[in-house]
Parts: sequence; C-alpha cells; structure tokens
Amino acid sequence: QVQLVESGGGLVQPGGSLRLSCAASTKFFELYLMGWYRQVPGSPREFVASIDGGGGTTAYADSVEGRFTVSRDNAKKRVYLQMNSLNVEDTGVYYCKNMDGGHWGPGTQVTVGP
Repeated sequence: QVQLVESGGGLVQPGGSLRLSCAASTKFFELYLMGWYRQVPGSPREFVASIDGGGGTTAYADSVEGRFTVSRDNAKKRVYLQMNSLNVEDTGVYYCKNMDGGHWGPGTQVTVGP
C-alpha cells in the first residue's frame, strides 16, 4: 500500500515561487516513477511533470517547461516540484501520483493571484 501526502501549497503572487513536496510511505519508493498533476474545477486532471526512480529522467508539460523542476530524494522518500515564475493559469489543486501503481495523494491547493 502506497500512501502519498502533498504539502507546500498556498497563495502566491504572479511571478512568485512555491515548492511542493510529496511524502511517500512505501518500501520501494526508489523503484517508482512519480508524477505531479494538477486540476482546476470543471477540467480534467492534467499532467505536469514526472521523474523516474533514479531521478535521471524527467518530463514536463509544455506549459511548465523551463519554469518548473521536479526532483526527488529517495532516502527521504520524497518528490518535489519547484515552481517558479508562477502565473494565474498555474492555479489549481496539485496531486502527487505513483505512476506505476496508480496511487494518488489528496492534493494541495496552489493559488496564484494578487
């Protein structure tokens, strides 16, 4: 059973930064492809970024490429999403996902606004 808990969301002004963290409780965290997704009301959940088990391969949605950075610390069983140059379109609930097992965290709200 994989349990994921996101943290680090909040309210930030346009152009600002946030760092999201996802804590995993699983024995084999270092084996899992991990991802970040986001969702706004009325829209489907969309892919943001992913990182392989070793942390050497990452992927990003076009809308965040160059602004967001995904990383992980396998010793701490955490995956991170550094978000820079945030704009209002980045507002949403951000979810961490174990992409191999399909497990989701409960999400953390990110709001970009004045």
